[in-house]
Amino acid sequence: MRSAGPRAATSVTGMDIKIHASFLPHTDPDASLTFYRDVLGFEVRGDVGHAGMRWITVGPAGQPDTAIVLHPPTATPGLTDEERQTILELMAKGSYFGVNLATTDLDDTFAKLESTGTEVVQEPTEQPYGVRDCAFRDPAGNMIRIQELR
Repeated sequence: MRSAGPRAATSVTGMDIKIHASFLPHTDPDASLTFYRDVLGFEVRGDVGHAGMRWITVGPAGQPDTAIVLHPPTATPGLTDEERQTILELMAKGSYFGVNLATTDLDDTFAKLESTGTEVVQEPTEQPYGVRDCAFRDPAGNMIRIQELR
């Protein structure tokens, strides 16, 4: 019988696991599509509608194995009205979901995003934990952090 308590980390070899898709909620599928496609330059890999909702899959050009699925945040079955409201409130504050991206030229990327009117949260900053990054919000309020590759 397995214990439910903490276990020591063990090494597992022979597995080939990659990050394939991350999920970010959207409140306006068209605004999110415009942001990820036209502002960030991501490719649209899927746009699926069902029951008045849309799931849009986007990803960076040249990285076909990595994607972000933009999804309706309250499509989870069984959510109460109070839970739905809480999710929407957290999204509006930018504290529900987020994603970290990377670029080789942070200053140029920041200037381009800022020029589109994208909401700036943080200008390029050298962080005490060793990365230089900036932060924006997407149309749904999700935090988009972009760090500089060194």
